Amino acid sequence: MTVNITATTAEAQPDIAYHPDEAKWRARTARRLAEDPTLPKQPLPEGFPERVDGPIVWEGKDFTHEDQWVVKLTEAQLQEIDDALKHFKSLNEPLGHISRETFPLPTLAPVLLQLGGELYSGRGFFVLRTIPVEKYNREEIAIIYCGISSFVGSARGKQDVTGAVIAHIKDLSISHAHEKGHKGNTAYTTDKQVFHTDVGDLIALICLSTSEEGGTSRLCSGGRIYNEIAATRPDLIRVLSQPWPHDSFGGNPGYTNKPLIYWEDGHIIIQYTRRLFTGYGEQTRTPHIPAITEAQAEALDTLQFVAEKYSLALNFQKGDIQYINSLGLLHARDGFRDSPEKTRHLIRLWLRNDELAWKTPEPLQPNWRRLYSVGPDQQRFPLDPEVRKKDNNPIPPAAPSTSVSAK
Repeated sequence: MTVNITATTAEAQPDIAYHPDEAKWRARTARRLAEDPTLPKQPLPEGFPERVDGPIVWEGKDFTHEDQWVVKLTEAQLQEIDDALKHFKSLNEPLGHISRETFPLPTLAPVLLQLGGELYSGRGFFVLRTIPVEKYNREEIAIIYCGISSFVGSARGKQDVTGAVIAHIKDLSISHAHEKGHKGNTAYTTDKQVFHTDVGDLIALICLSTSEEGGTSRLCSGGRIYNEIAATRPDLIRVLSQPWPHDSFGGNPGYTNKPLIYWEDGHIIIQYTRRLFTGYGEQTRTPHIPAITEAQAEALDTLQFVAEKYSLALNFQKGDIQYINSLGLLHARDGFRDSPEKTRHLIRLWLRNDELAWKTPEPLQPNWRRLYSVGPDQQRFPLDPEVRKKDNNPIPPAAPSTSVSAK
């Protein structure tokens, strides 16, 4: 008897790069529709709605002036912030103990609490304008930033394995050229960042300085993206709702499988970063892990180009703090050019408001537990830019943080 043995080989990665190519997207869409004209008639995944509505479902054209999302601090409120800074410094506590209790804001607190509610129950973003950052040193800025933000999201998430809860978003291609990592992450370059989400519930970004040109921040409603794709290509919602191989770029495990879109407790939640499926710069996609499919490649590009269609542009001013719901909104950044006089420099926080938080989808819960498990004495506050340290250890279901503590 003859036994035929057929060797199996891994599927090749589709022709798709970090920076989307609209011509390739349209060609791929046309090719797939020609191969299967029934794709637009396929049903949505079980339980997913035909459309979603609510304040967080919007288009860029719905906003005609920045006064609709910018909250300007008064002189009295700025004085209250200054007084809170002095109070916290008098306590001689580590920075991890910055909280609503240790950074008291008697009259501003109700305003910030209401704005925090806007992130979860309203349009999903706002800008606080403006902190006079030139008046303070870097540590004082960190105290003020975290103190104000504690009223928006009381839990701070760690952004690397060392327990850093603040991260500097800045071009490090020259100053940190000797370090690995920055060339594989657009956050540390002047390059355009395509639409994506960060891990965690909320993102805060304070602007220490702006670039010479470019660097516009862009937001888009995940619900609006969903409605467009659900109405025109429901098959792609099904693709997005199935597990995808997320590259860990040398982490342990080498990749994880989870969906990019969820329907959870009445909310559409999108969680994805394009470079995990395409690679970026020196951080190419890891060989020998599952490739994405042609359907997934089309879905990735569709997310990007629909987001561009309905996005809103926001321009940072020095001292602005931008707050975003990273579950309900996607964000992007235009490329920019620095000069010796003007260098774009933001500091990021990942936050969560436990009282208002949406239910976290089950596949995301291990990351959320790790993110928000860092205690006050384990939190680190790097005052100068650094390349984020990657965690190469497996993610335990629910383990206490072992981060480095610092004042």
